[in-house]
Amino acid sequence: MSGPRIRGGKFSRSETTRAEAFSDGVFAIAVTLLVLGLHDPAHRPGGLGHALIVQWPSYLGYFASFSYVAVIWLNHHQAFVRISGMDRGLHAANLFLLFTTGALSFPTAVVADALRADTEGTDARVAVALYAGLAAAMCLSWVAFYQWLARRPALLAHDVEPTYVRHGLLRSWAGALAYVLAGALGVLVTPLLALAVFGILPVFYFVTSEGLPTAKAAHDRHVHHVHHGHHD
Repeated sequence: MSGPRIRGGKFSRSETTRAEAFSDGVFAIAVTLLVLGLHDPAHRPGGLGHALIVQWPSYLGYFASFSYVAVIWLNHHQAFVRISGMDRGLHAANLFLLFTTGALSFPTAVVADALRADTEGTDARVAVALYAGLAAAMCLSWVAFYQWLARRPALLAHDVEPTYVRHGLLRSWAGALAYVLAGALGVLVTPLLALAVFGILPVFYFVTSEGLPTAKAAHDRHVHHVHHGHHD
């Protein structure tokens, strides 16, 4: 059964349960597709060790992309902890986010194949540019998500940190720019620089999954004061 609905003009506003369940399903499929890129390499008798080492780009791609999907899931969870209801615009923004997430296995496989052939070749440079472009699009999907929340603050819970949406937008724009820069470095300098950025950025999003440190500290102080105020 679906949750209770609140009529809001022509379209209804609903609880977040179905959106969260569908999103979790897409995230699960996304990581499953990533692991399918890992396989037993073709090799001659006695050559398994070398064949496993040669496909190191597949391991690196799996690590980078799994980490990215993992922090997207974590950030998605932290966002929905703060969202009290959904409308059509927020559903659309969420679907855009899932669309980009579900496609991540494609550039991951392209990068792995190109790097196995030649880490400095033209194909490798095109491949990291493709990955960077999709990753930047994913960041922009978060921009759309937070932008809609900024326009519809009534969708947020009443005790959300006042800086949460603004800092979410800053983190998303920073990620989009960083991935574009990584793609440019990969094309113009070396694909290995792009790979380094691909590995580092998920760490940034993990560390800031509950908001930027200053915002979280300020919110914790506010909650602490309110809590003690109720007991005075």
